[in-house]
Amino acid sequence: MPFLEKYLDANLKLFSYILFMVFFNQSCAPTTLLQNNYGLKALRKPINEIIIDSGLDVSIGIKMVSLKSGETLYELNSEKLFTPASNIKLFTLATALHYLGENHVFKTRVYKYKDNLILKGSGDPDLSVKELDSLAYRTSRFITTVDTLFLDASQMDSTHYGNGWMWDEGSWWYAAPVNALSLNDNCIDFIITPGRLGKPANVETYPETNYISYLNNSKTVRQTNNIKKISVIRDWKNKKNNFTISGNLHHNATPDTLRRNIENPSLYIGTIFKKLLKKYDVPVKQISTLFTTKKGDQIASHSSKGLLHSSKNLMNESDNLTAELFIKKIGSINNNQGNWENGLSKMKSFLNDSVGIDTTRIRIADGSGLSRYNLVSTSEITQFLEWIFKSEYKEDFISCLPNGGMKKGTMESRLNTAGDRIRVKTGGLSGVTNISGYIFSNKYGPIAFSILTSGYVGNSNPFRALQDNIILSILND
Repeated sequence: MPFLEKYLDANLKLFSYILFMVFFNQSCAPTTLLQNNYGLKALRKPINEIIIDSGLDVSIGIKMVSLKSGETLYELNSEKLFTPASNIKLFTLATALHYLGENHVFKTRVYKYKDNLILKGSGDPDLSVKELDSLAYRTSRFITTVDTLFLDASQMDSTHYGNGWMWDEGSWWYAAPVNALSLNDNCIDFIITPGRLGKPANVETYPETNYISYLNNSKTVRQTNNIKKISVIRDWKNKKNNFTISGNLHHNATPDTLRRNIENPSLYIGTIFKKLLKKYDVPVKQISTLFTTKKGDQIASHSSKGLLHSSKNLMNESDNLTAELFIKKIGSINNNQGNWENGLSKMKSFLNDSVGIDTTRIRIADGSGLSRYNLVSTSEITQFLEWIFKSEYKEDFISCLPNGGMKKGTMESRLNTAGDRIRVKTGGLSGVTNISGYIFSNKYGPIAFSILTSGYVGNSNPFRALQDNIILSILND
């Protein structure tokens, strides 16, 4: 009996192998991995071979559509829902262009009420310390002393973190709190250089402020092997702006900048503004984050660059703060509350009414893709990209998407040979890596595509390489 069992088992494996080879050579019937697999045979077979040859155990959805004919060139699991991560920013950008317009500016205003000042924000995602300094200088021409500096972030709600964001994102820059008054991406930059051997590394912060404190436990060392990497951690569990710097830095290391988020953005910008006003001989007695209904006279204001400028940063750097400020700003249209609920409701209306996407089939929980609650398929993403390509937003939208091999940003050193022949948005979370956008193929013309990948453990590089190989197979066909 054991011999018979071994004989049957061996023949069963041989039979399974033969069936697999029939599919592999003909690309007619899908394997377990390749379900709902359709498209042109000329593309289906080579793309399937790329997936199989990768040997990767991963859940993957793909759809590619010709923008000339509307024909589906290739699809695999195109109706399956995946976590889109930052691919959701494709929807956010288009929604912002639709409701706010490419020339929309965010205004930060200063009002004077008796001996008080009101600093009022409207969600400028790019307000810098330099621009706040200019605002302080212009304010100083109208007042000599300030009793209370009121910080008005009331245009948006006070919920700083999105629905479905991981509770332990901690002090990382990409999880900065969302607030109508924001400065320096609501982050502190730690500029770290080597100190004397055996001594702590030298640390400078930008901006310089007593709003934060830090404990420097780092050490400058000579050895290069087995050293503990420099770490900067905020006491986020206790909602404090106290940082601890630890780890080792080689004595010949080049300067490095580590960016970390802060707690309470309104008080952060207020503390910096108070310091800048003092520089111009305008002392501030106290700061208040309490909303005031007092309406003073506007004495100074700053206008951001147009929405398109912020949008390019949104897509190239995958800036989560910008995405969420866009959503909340959209939510504040017609004097409504600038919150996620109102903003995402507008997004879903746009996707349903204008683009024709059935939003009951998908789930959208934020504008950045940081939420694990988001769910979308490659079918909806390519449908959206098809619509954009024929819309009035086409040129502005595509101009914001990174191309292959950009020197800085999410496509840095990736798909270098593709260059301008692709315009894409990447997205990644733990166990998730995605890429969607446009391929400009000599053979097939412009193509809208989406590749969503999830369900793996460890480094995402092999899965990004798989995506890149699929894209290059189209470009080099």
